[in-house]
Amino acid sequence: MAIGIAGQVNIHAAPREPAPWPHQAGVIPSRALTFQNRLEAARLRDAVAGGGTAVLGQVLTGMGGVGKTQLAADYARTAWQDGSLDVMLWVTASSRSAVITSYAQAGARLLPADPDDPEQAAQAFLAWLAPTSGAKPCRWLIVLDDVADPDDLRGLWPPASSSGRTLVTTRRRDAALTGAGRRRIDVGLFTPAEAAAYLTQALAVHDRQEPEEQLAALAKDLGHLPLALAQAVAYIIDSGETIAAYRDLLADRTTTLADTTPDRLPDDQDLPLAAAWSLSVARADTLGPEGLARPMLDLAALLDPNGIPQTILTSTPALTHLTQHRTQTRPDPTGEPEPVSPRDAVRALRALDRLSLINHAPNAPHQTISVHQLIQRTTRDTHTPDQHAHLARTAADALIAVWSEGERDTTLTQALRANANALTDCAEEALHRPEAHKVLYVMGRSLGNSGQVAAAFSHFHRLVASTRRHLGPDHPDTLIARSNLAAWRGEAGDAAGAAAAFAELLDDRKRVLGPDHPNTLIARSNLASWRGEAGDAAGAVVAFAELLDDQVRVLGPDHPDTLTTRSNLASWRGEAGDAAGAAAAFAELLDDRKRVLGLDHPNTLIARSNLASWRGEAGDAAGAAAAFAELLDDQVRVLGPDHPDTLATRNNLARWRGEAGDAAGAVVAFAELLDGLVRVFGPDHPNTLTTRSNLALWRGDAGDPAGAVVAFAELLDDQVRVLGPDHPKTLTTRNNLASSQGEARDAAGAAAAFAELLDDRKRVLGPDHPDTLATRNNLAAWRGEAGDPAGAVVAFAELLDDQVRVLGPDHPDTLTTRNNLASSRGDAGDPAGAAAALAELLDDLVRVFGPDHPNTLTTRNNLALWRGHAGHTAVSKPTA
Repeated sequence: MAIGIAGQVNIHAAPREPAPWPHQAGVIPSRALTFQNRLEAARLRDAVAGGGTAVLGQVLTGMGGVGKTQLAADYARTAWQDGSLDVMLWVTASSRSAVITSYAQAGARLLPADPDDPEQAAQAFLAWLAPTSGAKPCRWLIVLDDVADPDDLRGLWPPASSSGRTLVTTRRRDAALTGAGRRRIDVGLFTPAEAAAYLTQALAVHDRQEPEEQLAALAKDLGHLPLALAQAVAYIIDSGETIAAYRDLLADRTTTLADTTPDRLPDDQDLPLAAAWSLSVARADTLGPEGLARPMLDLAALLDPNGIPQTILTSTPALTHLTQHRTQTRPDPTGEPEPVSPRDAVRALRALDRLSLINHAPNAPHQTISVHQLIQRTTRDTHTPDQHAHLARTAADALIAVWSEGERDTTLTQALRANANALTDCAEEALHRPEAHKVLYVMGRSLGNSGQVAAAFSHFHRLVASTRRHLGPDHPDTLIARSNLAAWRGEAGDAAGAAAAFAELLDDRKRVLGPDHPNTLIARSNLASWRGEAGDAAGAVVAFAELLDDQVRVLGPDHPDTLTTRSNLASWRGEAGDAAGAAAAFAELLDDRKRVLGLDHPNTLIARSNLASWRGEAGDAAGAAAAFAELLDDQVRVLGPDHPDTLATRNNLARWRGEAGDAAGAVVAFAELLDGLVRVFGPDHPNTLTTRSNLALWRGDAGDPAGAVVAFAELLDDQVRVLGPDHPKTLTTRNNLASSQGEARDAAGAAAAFAELLDDRKRVLGPDHPDTLATRNNLAAWRGEAGDPAGAVVAFAELLDDQVRVLGPDHPDTLTTRNNLASSRGDAGDPAGAAAALAELLDDLVRVFGPDHPNTLTTRNNLALWRGHAGHTAVSKPTA
C-alpha cells in the first residue's frame, strides 16, 4: 500500500475592504461641561495665514492646564460635524510609539496595510495621505494631542496637502515644531471675563450661586488658569464649601496645592495640576544643560511671577546655587560639580521656556522671566524647610548682587522691588534667620530714594514689627529698622516725630550697645539733624559739636563718620545764621576730604558743593555760580550726567546764576534740568517737584509773576496728591504761591493766603518753627502792601521779639525782620524813625556779614532813601 504525502495547504485571509468615508479613528475627548468659546478657537478656525496662504498645520502650545486639548477637540468636533472631513484621526501623541500605533491602526482600516508591522503600516498611512494625481482627494484632519517631544514626530509629520490639515497640541515651544506650512498659536490663560463666566456656569450646573466679587477673587487667586478653575469647582462642589472658605484654604501657607485638589477630577482629566507640571519639570531637566532646569525653577518660584529680570537668575549667588544643586542625571567621576556659567543659566531658562513652565523674553528689556503663580506654588510645595530657607537667602543675595549696580535704571529698580516684595511675602521668616537680610532694608530705602517716602515709612514700620517678632526688641537689626523708620518719618514730613523717635532709639542703643558704639554715635547724629529740621538749628549745632568731640576720641579725626559730622556741623552753623562760618568750616573740611578720600571721591565732591552753597549764602553769588560750574564738569566726568549728585549741582548752578543777577538764565537752566529729572526720576519724584518749584520761582523773578502763579498752583495740586497737604514742601509751595499772587498785584489775596498758611504751619510745625516765623514775616509784609502799613508795623514788631528769642539777634531772618519793620514804619508815616532804625541795623549787618554783603548793601540803599524821604526829597520806594 502506497503511502501518500499530503501537499502543503496555504490559507489566505480574505482581504479587508478599506473603511468607507467619512471615517473617524481615535476618540475625541468629551467636551468640558462649561466649555468657553475663546479667542484661540476663532484663530484655529481661521486657517489662513498672512498674505492669504492656507495654513495646513497648526501647533497649539502653552503651559499645562490652559485648555489646549479642549480647544483642539472643539475644532475637530466642529469640523467633523459640519461635514468638511472625509477622515479624522485623533492621536494621543504622548510618545513616539503611541503615534506609530495610531497611524498603523488607521492604515489597517483605510488601506491594505499590515497591522502586524506597525512601522510599515504607519508609513503606508502617511504616504496614502499625500495627494496622488488622478485619485479622489481625501479631506483629512490629523490631531496629535499632547506631543511631549518634537523628536517623537521625526519622520511622522503628516504630509503637506491642500486637502489635509494637521493640528498639534503640546507644551513644547521648540523651533522644530514649527516649519513650512505650520503656524504656532500660543494658548494663554482665561481672561477675567472668561474665568468669571466659567465659574458662574460651572457652579450653576450644581445649583450653586456665589457673589460676583468672590468669583473674580477666586479667579485671580488661581491665576485665571482653566484647569485650576475646573478642579477648584469640583473641590467646592464635593466638599460643600463656599468660595470664601476655599480661598482661605488656598491662602493658608501650610496648605499645599495638592490639598486643594478634588478626590475625583472633572471632565475626564488625567492628572492634578501639581503632577502634570512635575512631569514637565522632569523633562526640562533632561534638556541641555542637563540638571539645571529644576534648581532654576526652585529659585524662580520665590520671586515675582510677573517679571524676574534675567540678571537676578544669572547673578553669582544664583550660579552658585545652580552649581551646588544641579540634578545629577549621571554620576560625576570627579566628585566636584562643574561650575555653572551665565550661559548655562540662560540655557536652563530656555529649557523651562521650551516646556512652557516659564515665559522667557530674551528680547524684552532685562530679558524678563514670568512664571505662573500656581507653578511657583506647587514648586515651593516640594521644598523642605531647609531647602526653602536656603533658596530664600540665595534669592535675596541675588537681588542684592543686582541692586549693588545702582539705581539709575528706574525700570530695573522697580522690578527689583517687586521681586523683593514677592520674596518677602513667601519667605519672611527665612529672611530673618539668623539675622535680617540686607535686602529687607535695601528695598525700603529704594522706595524712599525713588520719591515714595510714605511707602518707605510704611515699609519700615512693618520691618520694625517683623524684626521684633522674629529677633526681639533689642536685636541690632531691630534697632537698625527703627533708625530707618525714624528717618523716613522725617522725610515724610514729620521732623519733630523723627527727632522724638531718634531720642528713644538713642536711649536704647546706649543701653544695649554702649555710649561709644558706632551705631550709638550715628543715632546721636540723626537726632541732631532732625532736631535742626524741626526748627532748632542752634540746638543742632551744639549737639553736633559735642558729637564731634566724641567721634574724634572714639573713631579718630579722619574716620568717615567724623568727617560727616564736621559736614553736618558746618551746615547747621549756616542754618543757624552763620553763613560765613559755614563756608570757612567747609573749606577746612574740603582740604581734609581731599587728603583722606582723594579729589574725585563722591564725598569730596559733596564738600565742594556745600562750600559753594555757603559761599553764596555768605554773599558771593557769582563765586558760588562759578564754583558750581567747575564742580559740574567734574561730576559729569566722575559720576555721569544722570547721577543724582550731578543733577543736584545743575539745580544749584541754576539757582546761583539767578542770585547773581541772571534770572532769565536761571529759568532756562531749570527748564532744561526739569526735562532731565522727569526722564531719570519720573514726574512725581520729590526732586522733580522741587525743580518745578524753582522754575516757577525764577519765572516770577524774571518778570512773569502771573506765570509763576499758574505754575505754583499746578505744582501744589501734584504735591498734595504725592506728598499730602501737610508735608513741609507742600506748605512751602503754598508760601511761594501766595508770594507770587502778591507780585502779580494781588496784595490782598497774598495776605489772605498767608493768613491761612500761618494757621496750618502753626498746627503742623509749631509756633516757633523758622518756617512759621517766616510766614508771619510774609503775612506782615503783604498786609502792608495791601494798604495797612500800621498793621504791618505791629506784626513785624511782635515777630521781631519772637525771632530774637528763638533765633537770636544776629540771625539773618531776625535782621531781615528789622529791615522790614523799619521800612513799614516809614510807610506808616515815620520816615525819620525808619532811617534811625536802618542806621542801627546797618551797623549790625556790617558786623555780622561785612560791608560788601548784598544784605548790607541793600540796607545802605534803604537808609539813604528813607533819609531822603525824611528830608522831603522825592525818592523811589525802599526795597526789602
